[in-house]
Amino acid sequence: MGQNLQKNLGLSAALSTVIGMVIGAGVFFKPQAVYNLTGGAPGLGILSWILAGMLTIAGGLTAAEVSAAIPKTGGMMVYIEEIYGEKLGFLTGWMQSVLFFPAMIAALSVMFGQQVAYLFNNPSLSLPFTIGVILFLAMMNNLGSKTSGIIQTVSTICKLIPLIILIILGFVKGDPSSAAIMTPMVGEGVSPMGIIGQLMIAVLFAYDGWMNVGAIAGEMKNPGKDLPRAIVGGLTAVMSVYIIINIAYLCVLPANTLATFESPASAVAEMILGPIGGKLITSGILISLFGCVNGYILTGSRSLYTLGMKELIPGSKFIKKLNKQDTPAYAIAVIVVISIVYSLSGQFNLLTDLAMFSVWAFYVLTFYGVIKLRKDNPGLHRPYKVPMYPFIPIVAMSGGLFVIINQLFFAGSFNRILSVGSIIITLLGLPVYNYYNKLKENDFKAKEVI
Repeated sequence: MGQNLQKNLGLSAALSTVIGMVIGAGVFFKPQAVYNLTGGAPGLGILSWILAGMLTIAGGLTAAEVSAAIPKTGGMMVYIEEIYGEKLGFLTGWMQSVLFFPAMIAALSVMFGQQVAYLFNNPSLSLPFTIGVILFLAMMNNLGSKTSGIIQTVSTICKLIPLIILIILGFVKGDPSSAAIMTPMVGEGVSPMGIIGQLMIAVLFAYDGWMNVGAIAGEMKNPGKDLPRAIVGGLTAVMSVYIIINIAYLCVLPANTLATFESPASAVAEMILGPIGGKLITSGILISLFGCVNGYILTGSRSLYTLGMKELIPGSKFIKKLNKQDTPAYAIAVIVVISIVYSLSGQFNLLTDLAMFSVWAFYVLTFYGVIKLRKDNPGLHRPYKVPMYPFIPIVAMSGGLFVIINQLFFAGSFNRILSVGSIIITLLGLPVYNYYNKLKENDFKAKEVI
């Protein structure tokens, strides 16, 4: 499919895609979870933003080799299928369709509802707006990709406005000279090693989205050269922004106070600009959330649609259908229903942790894919090779494995249950694949006989 697409995208398009996909809700809301985990201390919180950024850049450098060597539209599902076979490729798409994308849509929508409730000082508005934003954006996506694209463009511009305002005014109106930035590292009675994995899971949510740029590799003029630059350059810029804005927050409010607010960014804005200014910033954040939900509905439905096209899931006959606007309306409907069910939990941090644990297992497979491809197919054309091989791929894999193992064994019983549940739901894809793959094989044999 990717070979038939027009190759007209350059470095700037890929770079803006990385930055646009990555900068979203995390930078506005995750400081609460971070400083709750550190016991209200800033040091390890700031360090976690740096470590997660470095791990993401290592991952980006590694995955870029796979993206450049397999320049096909479809992203991680396609990479894993090419490297490991159709079954693991299917499991990737299954995980994305039933766990990752719905959990991300639900988490962002929950926060959207909570921010509307804050804006109007009416907690009863939270759930209706949580579900309402999902349904509204589903309808918008059904109108065609052009409508979705306009929403993405407007929201991307709008989400940069509160970021810039908070950074500038945080340093100007705050007190950088006396702000506690790196000390203490953790609060009293908190073990740094006991929380570092949970911190990474929390912060990696803010960095997620970088892998999705690989989905446009088949439409890039020079993916081998431009895709790695876009991933690394974009992520470096994002990490810089995240660190700077978190320091700006701390110049206005201490970490133990930020830990008490569902929306630390709105609290900081209110301190700087007063109640009206705080609500204006919250409005900008709402537009950002709106765009993020739209982006995940857009990409998530295409992932499910691809599985439908392969006829490997229940209801494939409908899921692979397009409406009059050439959008996968049934795939959108399925993703939306699952998202609404998840959103009823009302738990932003729980949903983001679920999404991150689910997807990082497959990120690690993608990172190892670089090593496997070099061994299995040394003659493959590689327009880009990860620098300092195999050190950087090993760093990326080790970081990812640390996060996964920590969640399973060292992050407490609740996180363990959440993680095991994620694994079970993912593995349920195996009997689904085996059943529908056998149906396809039997159908093929029947046609041969005829």
